[in-house]
Amino acid sequence: MSLIRPFTGLRPAPGRAAEVIAPPYDVLNTVEARERAGDKPWSFLHISKPEIDLPAGTDPYSPAVYAKGKENFRKMLEAGVLRRDPGPYYYVYRLLMGAHQQTGIVAAASVPDYDSNRIRRHEFTRPDKEDDRVRQIEALNAQTGPVFLTYRHSPVVDAVIAEITRGTPEVDVTADDGVRHTQWVMRDPQQIDAITATFDAMPCLYIADGHHRSAAASRVAAARRAAHQKHTGAESYNYFLSVIFPDNQMQILDYNRVVKDLNGLAREQFLQKIADAFNVKPESAAVKPGRTGEFGLYLKGQWYRLNIKYERIPAKDPVKRLDVSLLQDNLMTPVLGIGDPRRDKRIDFVGGIRGLKELEQRVDSGEMACAYSLYPTSIADMMAVADAGQVMPPKSTWFEPKLADGLVSHVLD
Repeated sequence: MSLIRPFTGLRPAPGRAAEVIAPPYDVLNTVEARERAGDKPWSFLHISKPEIDLPAGTDPYSPAVYAKGKENFRKMLEAGVLRRDPGPYYYVYRLLMGAHQQTGIVAAASVPDYDSNRIRRHEFTRPDKEDDRVRQIEALNAQTGPVFLTYRHSPVVDAVIAEITRGTPEVDVTADDGVRHTQWVMRDPQQIDAITATFDAMPCLYIADGHHRSAAASRVAAARRAAHQKHTGAESYNYFLSVIFPDNQMQILDYNRVVKDLNGLAREQFLQKIADAFNVKPESAAVKPGRTGEFGLYLKGQWYRLNIKYERIPAKDPVKRLDVSLLQDNLMTPVLGIGDPRRDKRIDFVGGIRGLKELEQRVDSGEMACAYSLYPTSIADMMAVADAGQVMPPKSTWFEPKLADGLVSHVLD
């Protein structure tokens, strides 16, 4: 089996992409999705968040929701809004957000290579979220949410992409959030073979985002393999929908923290305690860290710059050296008493796309007592953790821009 292979994509009919594409299912809540899709009958949110078409208060994990998604998917197919390509292709997908541009390959990635950790992960998954994605795939008999993968950039891949993107794209749409989504189709057999062979020669790929989608694809494949007496390995369920970007084009933003209280400490007591591990300096403006080991702290009306003391940085451990770990191990746990950030209701996480003003607002409103700005985790650090077979702390990476749902889907024949 190849690490990746082309596939017969299901895509919006010519001229329909602007009506169809939508944000990923997990970046909008039900209320936001209902508002976003309100005047768009063909929005992919009717498939990825089908509870928006059921009465308010419907459990998004109820059987009726998956049935509604299947019904909406069928309607889009019958209306010709979505069409299947005539043959297996790769697709070149470019995202443009402000000055940032990244271009990757849409492909079907190998489930066995995911299972053997050649497609490497760096996060734990939650069983309930895996279950949700399994039910969605089974209801549609298709994978509609791509897994976001990355690889160590390759001159061969760069050259093929450069050649294809000199042509006219088949899709060029700017979404509601201002992100431009452009797509070309790779039909040339020589280009397809060159991409397949180049990726086959790579030691591994890395999951950037989409751990639950890839885990769900693995579970679906295992179930179908067990039920399919004539299983060969070539079946479409042995692959999962992915978009693969080179590491030198990826953009990770900061993933910041806010906490409800100071764990019973007065403000000055709190500052004294954190001075054990950090050099603390008051600042007159918001602190956006400029390097690893540097953090911003906001207490109502005042920013501070925190620099971790050198002796507090572990020498080799790729997880413990991460800024999110340094903050957790030297402040969140020992000073604020937050031992498990996955479950502690006192802490919340704010994606860097929202800016530092969001941190100030959460504290100044009285909702939170303190906020922390972090330096973004690097792609190299993420790869090092995955290569070591370890897992990153929760909310370590915030990738932007986000992939669109509905641009290409992978039908399980």
